[in-house]
Amino acid sequence: MSILANKRLLLGVSGGIAAYKAPELVRRLQDAGADVRVVLTAAAERFVSPLALEVVSQHAVGRALWEPDGASRIVHTDLGKEVDLIVLAPATADLVGKIAGGLADDLLTTTVMACSTPVLVCPSMNTEMLGNPFVRRNLDALAAEARYTLLEPGVGLLACGVTGPGRLPDPPEIIGAAAAVLTPKTLAGVRVVVSAGPTREAVDPVRYLTNHSTGTMGFALARAFAASGADVTLVAGPVGLPTPVGVARRVDVASAADLARAVADAWDALDVLVMTAAVADFRPRVPAAQKIKKTDMAGELAIALERTEDVLATASARPGRAEKVLIGFAAETRDVERYAREKLARKGLDWIVANDVGAPGVGFGAGDNEVQLIGRSGAAVRYDRAPKDVIAASLVAALAESIARKVRRG
Repeated sequence: MSILANKRLLLGVSGGIAAYKAPELVRRLQDAGADVRVVLTAAAERFVSPLALEVVSQHAVGRALWEPDGASRIVHTDLGKEVDLIVLAPATADLVGKIAGGLADDLLTTTVMACSTPVLVCPSMNTEMLGNPFVRRNLDALAAEARYTLLEPGVGLLACGVTGPGRLPDPPEIIGAAAAVLTPKTLAGVRVVVSAGPTREAVDPVRYLTNHSTGTMGFALARAFAASGADVTLVAGPVGLPTPVGVARRVDVASAADLARAVADAWDALDVLVMTAAVADFRPRVPAAQKIKKTDMAGELAIALERTEDVLATASARPGRAEKVLIGFAAETRDVERYAREKLARKGLDWIVANDVGAPGVGFGAGDNEVQLIGRSGAAVRYDRAPKDVIAASLVAALAESIARKVRRG
């Protein structure tokens, strides 16, 4: 189940061009299970219709501070207290400045000021405005308060014609950040390294051996660990995915040897190693220095292969292993549980996550997954088909207590 399932959210929309994206954001938040109410500033109404937001949200849209809602109550002091999270998207320089300065002159700002509900701030504005020292000071002031979480704007072509930082993050990023705010920080202070994606083993300067992994599951796990308060390092193979919200650092690698070095470099400082990456088992023994031409071959090409380093097995034999948690993945196409249990024992892991990548609709390249979590004790828990973000959140929730117990005892 999504973290946002059955959560009540208040979306505050201020007067930037990105306000036109608000109906889609409402719908996507609802798809994640949230009940969403909307408050518009007067300037926001220039960019998006209150009626459109009312139809999508299925709630009356808050607009004016003095507008009665048909009940005998003080609306601006109640709205924020009735929800689990306030999301400000887009948050303009004007809105950020008012909140940072403690000003409240409309329904949205008074609502924020009159409660202690967590607030996710999603700034969106012109690049030069974002870089203005006074705006940065206001953003920094909000970020310094525990109640406020700042989601940095994206980089791209803005409405003013400038390419740079300032665009409103896409709905999946905002939803991920909202879920992170509401996730209990059960792994605060725990240092987690997650590997994700495929590796590439060069055949020549043009060609390489690889596999079908897209990195989606690993990135979802990195996001889920970060949402639980962990300090996350993501070691990413060659994929086209953005760094998940909350991940502290990212190391990009290409080959199995690159990945092995990255894990070795991080070993002494990590508490948990999660090897989601689909690491190549073999690589060409001698990659060609120049592109192999078809005209140079007599109809067939034979490539001598050698084994790559087994990163998990090597980690399991390193000094300090007893104080760390090692979690592996077993992507199989048959006898999934048997092979996973054998891998768990052979590599000396604490846990292994097994999935059938040959099953339709799950595994490599799919948005869903279904897995089994198997522990060293032999116990197994099955997670039925669900979006990978949901599977990742479920796995982290299931592992959090045992991870925290082992790490903090060590």
